[in-house]
Amino acid sequence: MRLRKAARVILVGAPGVGKGTQSERLLQRFPQLSSISSGDLLRHNVKQRTPLGIKVESTMKAGGLVPDDLILRLISNELNQRGWIYSGHRASNIMTLSSSAIGTTTTDPARRFEDDAEVAAFLSSPAHARGQVPRQINDDPSASFLLDGFPRTAAQAARLDQIVPINLVVSIQTPLEVIMERISGRWVHEPSGRVYNTTFNAPKVPGRDDVTGEPLVRRADDSEEVYRARWQKFQETSEPLLEHYARKGVLWEVRGMSSDEITPKLFREFERRFVE
Repeated sequence: MRLRKAARVILVGAPGVGKGTQSERLLQRFPQLSSISSGDLLRHNVKQRTPLGIKVESTMKAGGLVPDDLILRLISNELNQRGWIYSGHRASNIMTLSSSAIGTTTTDPARRFEDDAEVAAFLSSPAHARGQVPRQINDDPSASFLLDGFPRTAAQAARLDQIVPINLVVSIQTPLEVIMERISGRWVHEPSGRVYNTTFNAPKVPGRDDVTGEPLVRRADDSEEVYRARWQKFQETSEPLLEHYARKGVLWEVRGMSSDEITPKLFREFERRFVE
């Protein structure tokens, strides 16, 4: 199905609500949509050994949070490289961190100093010097994307507004009790990441992976105590985030007891906004 204008979309929902499922279904139904994941962008920089990647690698391995400034710069660079946002100078005023891959020259102390200085200058420089100023936005349907992993707070959303205007924020609402039941039945094959659920996607042999026959396990964070703490934290941060986008006039809420109930509603609203 073809879009008539660019869709710039964020899905918001509690852990386990099915954001990943809805994202996959949207991407399948609308080929012009692309997925942009802040986590994938970070991992790419780590793999490529860019100055940014080296800076954040230890933080990521320790489970820490990467500074918002760096995430925003990654997103800005990605959209600029795709031609979806641009200024009069296009790429000439954008420091593409992913292009600053470090090779054998990293053994040179002077080069290491330059790399450190590059990132330090970025972190300390004013927003306009980092390219975080309003730019021209490509509204062609091919410039449509789902942004995954960012923003998670109202403050992050306000910063993202300076880079690109999001034109649809979907708040997915499912009762806590339903999510708890869903999580309590979830089992994982750790080597492959395959996920099963005893209520709607049960393995052929209880407790065993369909492909390898190896044992399935429960994730540590699938316990009721851990999940309730995550859910409470999500509620605290998501309320101001959703209020931010409600004031922008781009928030749409969908309720349902299952992903299959939510998907048709989401498709109808998406098509109303970007297809019809």
